[in-house]
Parts: sequence; structure tokens; C-alpha cells
Amino acid sequence: MSKKYLLAYTLCLFFLKGQAQELHQLANDFLSSLSKELREQTLYELTSDERKSFFYTPVYRKGTTFNQYNEAQTKAALALLKASISTEAYEKTKAIMDLENILIVLENNPKMPDGTAKRDPLNYHFWIFGDPAEEQFWGWRFEGHHISLNFLASEGALVSSTPFFLGSNPGRVLEGKRKGHEVLKKETDLGYAMVNALDPEQLKVARFSETAPADMFTSNHSKAEKLAHTGIKYSDLTKDQQKTFWNLLQLYLDNYEEKFSEKFKAKIEKEGIDELYFAWAGSLERGQGHYYSIQGPTLLIEYDNTQNNNNHVHTVVRDLENDFGDDILQQHYDHDHR
Repeated sequence: MSKKYLLAYTLCLFFLKGQAQELHQLANDFLSSLSKELREQTLYELTSDERKSFFYTPVYRKGTTFNQYNEAQTKAALALLKASISTEAYEKTKAIMDLENILIVLENNPKMPDGTAKRDPLNYHFWIFGDPAEEQFWGWRFEGHHISLNFLASEGALVSSTPFFLGSNPGRVLEGKRKGHEVLKKETDLGYAMVNALDPEQLKVARFSETAPADMFTSNHSKAEKLAHTGIKYSDLTKDQQKTFWNLLQLYLDNYEEKFSEKFKAKIEKEGIDELYFAWAGSLERGQGHYYSIQGPTLLIEYDNTQNNNNHVHTVVRDLENDFGDDILQQHYDHDHR
């Protein structure tokens, strides 16, 4: 059985299983499965600059990948991934990885400068940051083309899960057996539903530009800042529009592991739903370049579809206070110092 089909088979197995262990146990199981060499390539200090060196294009990365794992190591890595995100996000992650097989054909199997494959469904990387002990803060990341999931954990559970990036190229498969397939279809459809629910006067407030940006404003910046544009405020929407807004927001928050998702939602509600804004840029017509954002006191969500003839989607969720768990870690360090 090839590595590609072994990975697909193992992914399906874990899709059917629930979380049976706490995160630190799963992280240690993964590390224990690795050889000394692979462990050294996977494990970094929590304070390492590598922890915030995230990106979502085909670039050189550290960490270790499925190409280096045997069946047991793949199983242990996927167990940690499955326990850290929702079932919906797990399905999207699998589908994004599988799009690499389509890009291999569309781009005639392109190569990186060092001769390695540019498109590879197994070239997705794992890192562990710090000591994954129950009483310690530790982090981990899963990343490759169009996926960057960053986590901080303590006491067996997640305390931070941003930046959380998912992308799709092609956004919609245009030919072949999978013609019409869209990995991030709901993100696109609900964005259009939201902007098209606005009346002309509301649209003037929400739409800050008739041209969509080439990419998300936050890109891969290690520190996300509040965007210059705001948009239309939640409290200025009708009840039906607010329902559409909430459905769009919920879609992104439902990517998270259930308990963390509940905490994140509670934080947003505490800060005030009325303090959230929806903004749009670009065309209102499908197939044309478009962008939207949701932002509030600490939350920022961005969606962009402009590249490859407007068929290349980028999405990200950022916590303006607690990306990479910075706020929680600072409180922890300040408390220990005192």
C-alpha cells in the first residue's frame, strides 16, 4: 500500500473515532513513536522563534512530515490532529491536502528550487513546542500548503487555537472527475449571503472598496493588528441579517475542538456581539474577486478570493489579544515572576 493511500485510510479511521485521551497524552504518544532523529526535528522550545514562523504557501519548512512517518507514527500524529479540531475542520483539512493531487496534474508536477515536489499531499508538517506535560504550557502546529493550525495547551486542553488558516486551490475544481467540488463552499456561500442581504444604504457602509485585496491583510504576520476598515456593525443589522451574520461567524468558530469553541464563543459574547463588524471588498457577482472580514475588539476573521482568476480561497481566524496564546502566556509568566 502506497503512503498516499495509507494516509487516506488512516484519516478515515480517525474520522470514525472520538477523542479518547487528553492532548498532552496524545502529544507524548506521538513523540514516543518517533525515532531519536525525527524527535529532534519535531521538538522545539516553547520560546523558540519557530513557533510563530507560520505560513501557508509551498515554502521550505522545518518540523517533520508524513513522508517521514511509518504507519504507527502517522496514526499517532493524526490522533493529535483529530483531537485538536472539530470533525468539520478535520474533513476540510483532509480535502485541502487531497487538492495537492489535483494541482500535481494541473501544474505538470512542479518542483521546488531544491528539486523536491512542490505539490505533495504528504508534505504536511508537525511541530511540538515545549514539554507536553499536563501541568505545563506547551504548543504544537500542523502546517503545509493552505493549512496552518497553531495551538497552545495546558491542563490537557487547548487554551489558544489561532492563527487558524485554511485555504483552497482551486477554490472550485473546474474539470475532471471532481468537477464542481469546493472545499470551502460554505465560507464562500455564506459570505455572499451576508453581503447580498444588505440594502443599498447598508452596502455603502459595509463595502470599503470595489476592488478586493490581493490577499488577506494580516498575511502571515506573527502579530495581527486591527484592520483599518470597519464595515457595518452587527447592531445596525435587521434581525434576519443578524441571523445570517451569526451563521457566518458560527461557521468559522465550529472549526474548533468543541470545548475550545465554547470558550471562544463565550469570550466573543462577553465582549459584545454588537461590537462585531462585517466588511466587504470587491465584486458582488460570483466568479469575481471578493473579500470579507468580521472583526471586533479581539476577533478577526478574513476571507479572500482573488488569485488564479478568482478561484483561490484564503481564510484565517486571528485573536487580536491571544494569537499563539501570547496573552495567556504573558499572564502566566507575570504571575510566576511575582
